Amino acid sequence: MKQGFTFDHDGRTYECTVERRTAAPAGWWWWFAVSRDQQRYAPFEMADGDKEASVKARIIAYYENLLEVRARPPEPRHHFSRPGRPKSVPAADAAEL
Repeated sequence: MKQGFTFDHDGRTYECTVERRTAAPAGWWWWFAVSRDQQRYAPFEMADGDKEASVKARIIAYYENLLEVRARPPEPRHHFSRPGRPKSVPAADAAEL
């Protein structure tokens, strides 16, 4: 199956095409765009046994997982850096030492 197709699922329209990818890894890849999303995606290579139903199921699973990941709260990141300079001892305290 080397032709594209369009389908609706869960209020979204998916436009799927097979395109040659020149960047590594090169080959024929399934690309899809979703209504209300400005990004295009190429999640997997085209296989010889691809049927419209199997591609549709893989694309839906991929995109729903992507939406689930986007909905998660951001993970806190730890910033590793050198500790700051120690506070200097006030002059009055230094005289007592």
